[in-house]
Amino acid sequence: MKYIFWDFNGTVLDDAYLCYEILNEMLIEEERPTVTFEEYLMIFDFPVEAYYAKVYDLKKTSFKVLAHRFIERYQPRSLDLGLHEGVIEAIEHYEKKGYINIMLSASEINNLHRQLKYFKIEHLFKDILGTSDVYAKSKVDVAKDFIIENKINRKDVTMIGDTLHDVEVAKELGCNIILYTKGHQHPDRLKAFKTINDMKELYQII
Repeated sequence: MKYIFWDFNGTVLDDAYLCYEILNEMLIEEERPTVTFEEYLMIFDFPVEAYYAKVYDLKKTSFKVLAHRFIERYQPRSLDLGLHEGVIEAIEHYEKKGYINIMLSASEINNLHRQLKYFKIEHLFKDILGTSDVYAKSKVDVAKDFIIENKINRKDVTMIGDTLHDVEVAKELGCNIILYTKGHQHPDRLKAFKTINDMKELYQII
């Protein structure tokens, strides 16, 4: 049995620009310098706390306060966004080929379910894996537990994401990784790995 683990933010949902906009709103409130979108793509990272440390004074305002402030703005506004072009067709394509599609996200699980339900794509995934809080630390443990519980051969798993954190997760899991270049990190940061600029390019790889 073959599996595809899909990242959500930046890979399925086209939300990088919204996250950039909210970042600048919050930076202005904190009286910190704003960033360009290009700069955002160069500094965004996991864990999110490390990324926040690059732009905020975490001694002045704690990461937890900022994380909650972000998600309060992000969650309702994310429902106005679109999915990346061709992503639904790609997920359906692999389902027809016999692959099992799994959603794997660092998002808090209840927020994730609400988004998937709103975009009417919950049914496309056999399982939906998220985290227990809004701090977006890592999805490694969630994925590892799932693989062990379901006795999945790691070589049968391909992960599709948009950040170097997805690379780290794939390495921890021992699975293949393909990175989409229209997400939260600049394509220059992803050059060392297999990348796609369009979802249709997946069909030549998997």
